[in-house]
Amino acid sequence: MTITSFAVALILGSIPIAGCFDKSSTSSIYHFFQHHQSLRKALQPAQHPQPHHHLPVHHHHTGCPKYKGKEGSIGSVRLRGSQKSESEGSIVEVYVNGAWGTICSSQWDDNDASVICRQLELGNKGEAKKIPLSGVIPSFWNDVRCRGDEENILLCEKNIWQGGTCPQDLAAAVTCSFTHATESFIPARLVGGSSPFEGRIEVYHSGQWGTVCDDQWDDADAEVVCRQLGLGGVAKAWSQAHFGEGTGQILLDEVQCTGNELSIEECERSSWAEHNCGHKEDAGVSCIPIADGSIRLAGGKGSHEGRLEVFHNSQWGTICDDGWTELNTQVVCRQLGYKYGKILLDNDFEEGTSVIWLDDVTCTGKEPALIQCTKQNWGKHDCSHQEDIHIICYPDIDQHRTLSGPPLRLMDGETKKEGRVEIYLNGQWGTICDDGWTDKDASVVCRQLGYKGPAKARNMAYFGEGKGPIHVDNVKCTGNERSLTDCIKEDIGKHNCRHSEDAGVICDYLSRKITAVGHKESTLVCGLRLLHRRPKRIIGGSNSLRGGWPWQVALRLKSSHSDGRLLCGATLISSCWVLTAAHCFKRYGNNTRNYVIRVGDYHTLVPEEYEEDMGIQQIIIHKDYRPDGSDYDIALIRLHGSSEQCVPFSTHVLPACLPMRRERPQKTASNCYITGWGDTGRAYSRTLQQAGVTLLPKRICEERYRSRFTGRMLCAGSPQEQKHVDSCQGDSGGPLVCERSGGSWVVFGVTSWGYGCGMKDSPGVYTKVSSFIPWIKSLTNL
Repeated sequence: MTITSFAVALILGSIPIAGCFDKSSTSSIYHFFQHHQSLRKALQPAQHPQPHHHLPVHHHHTGCPKYKGKEGSIGSVRLRGSQKSESEGSIVEVYVNGAWGTICSSQWDDNDASVICRQLELGNKGEAKKIPLSGVIPSFWNDVRCRGDEENILLCEKNIWQGGTCPQDLAAAVTCSFTHATESFIPARLVGGSSPFEGRIEVYHSGQWGTVCDDQWDDADAEVVCRQLGLGGVAKAWSQAHFGEGTGQILLDEVQCTGNELSIEECERSSWAEHNCGHKEDAGVSCIPIADGSIRLAGGKGSHEGRLEVFHNSQWGTICDDGWTELNTQVVCRQLGYKYGKILLDNDFEEGTSVIWLDDVTCTGKEPALIQCTKQNWGKHDCSHQEDIHIICYPDIDQHRTLSGPPLRLMDGETKKEGRVEIYLNGQWGTICDDGWTDKDASVVCRQLGYKGPAKARNMAYFGEGKGPIHVDNVKCTGNERSLTDCIKEDIGKHNCRHSEDAGVICDYLSRKITAVGHKESTLVCGLRLLHRRPKRIIGGSNSLRGGWPWQVALRLKSSHSDGRLLCGATLISSCWVLTAAHCFKRYGNNTRNYVIRVGDYHTLVPEEYEEDMGIQQIIIHKDYRPDGSDYDIALIRLHGSSEQCVPFSTHVLPACLPMRRERPQKTASNCYITGWGDTGRAYSRTLQQAGVTLLPKRICEERYRSRFTGRMLCAGSPQEQKHVDSCQGDSGGPLVCERSGGSWVVFGVTSWGYGCGMKDSPGVYTKVSSFIPWIKSLTNL
């Protein structure tokens, strides 16, 4: 057993420590001893202190009066350090009749010393020592006779000292220790925090308290301090005198703990009082109790950055980035004790591996904690860990230059790097009108959001129409501004726009990657959807994701005055061949010079990086098709190009697979889709639409359409549902695709005809592609 260095923790002239503590007294000494009470528990094997054990309030014997300030109270005790060595112990002084005095050492033994140590909470075992009297202060008691289990020295038998001489002029002294301790720890305390769980770290050495310099100070060091003080929870390191500057000596510097030590003294560090710091570099620690809704940043270089995690149901989990904004980030950083922060979009942090706890979190920016923001239920999400939120927080505005304007967010894009631009003003999210919207404006938006690559502007509600107010119009940026607010020239809310003019951006815009694949090799890449994260109009349908249906192409009518107009949809089935409906050529004939095939299109009015118009070499209409009928409604288009390669493939341009002869799609309601730019019920869509459909039994189709429905047709829709899904005029010739069990997508139907648009009991009719596989292969050599 080793003697604790608490034996000299208090010296003459320090704040007196009473036998009974007044809860209202919040002196740093009081906090220190309360912390050390928990440390005592923490040192016991196999014990794990809980947050509610951290700072117990001790109430001693009810007859023990309180002391106030330096005057103390009767029976208060304190220790005065020996002038020679710590091993001699510390002289015991008691407060009697308004003055401090010693105890004569006659009959002084270990039982008496143990009562003193417990009263001061310096250990449960005391060793009696005797030290020569100085003659400076009086002696009050002698012949103290404690049993050893008393709560304070007043309860022990003793004699009032009547003067005379103490035997050998020796005063009672003690050394204190914990009977189970195997280590000797320096005293430590947290000062200047708003709660007992945080503050500037101070340690006690050579009779004085001193601070720790923040050089090399990190969360591992904080972990050790929290453990030493018996505090659980999340340990976090603070620097730059976050809890105020201390006074006196700086006792430690260059502390480098592994995080597993029991005391800061065990860590690698400089020699005592050896440093090159000022008090502006005083280190701090917070030991935040873990409760439901606690948050942390993990995997970064410090507790100020990393992957955002939240604690729930006794487990840390991540948060999905769907709908995440700067307002959310500010709530997070404020909850963690910082002033500002930003989302880290391009980072090297590892993805989380545990549960994804939260999704669709939306904050106003005023919430004191993240869990007070609106959100999905715990554990409900549609994300992977690739969508984990990563954040960096800053203690002051000088370090956070990017947050120099109202928060921005990008909505309804394929990735978080693109979308409709929305700005938070007057307590509400709103859109920006695209009048004058250019790549220069887009570059400012992307820079403000933290992206560094090229930026591309998108107009005419490219990412869908927003809701709520249109906040801003006529934005005019030079491209060098730090914030979009520097470009706003009109009054907020003043505009002459509709949401069909909502502006958007694509950040980190990269040129397309083209792969030359011959049409014979098309079967190797057919049916791949490289860009489809979630199902997103067609009647009852919704916006598709850009590049989500890479085989969708458009048959456009050429015009001498413009790029023509959309005539029909079609399906790319190889690098050189396109499948469509025969009736698409009923009005304008099969002269190839009248048409063009557009691949890689998404928004019909916006030129895009993957978009390309391809000339037509040949149009082949099935020989049995009759313009006054609906059967054999199928045609092939051969594109201009070499015998092997016509259309360069990319993530946004790939062929669909052809079905095998007599192949039937799986009987699953959710695995078949129709796509196109057709009538949405209000107008023709500018952006590619999609809708899930159910293939209906042949019997239902025959009952509805009688003899007009043949065995070379399919019908699909949702006749029993209120929300009817159907393809309309603009989708003629477009694909009906279904997913195979292996994950590839197959074109089972070509949109042919129907009665009206989305009408009840009128499912759409499609040419059954599998019935024409021999005809297709004989012409295309696929």
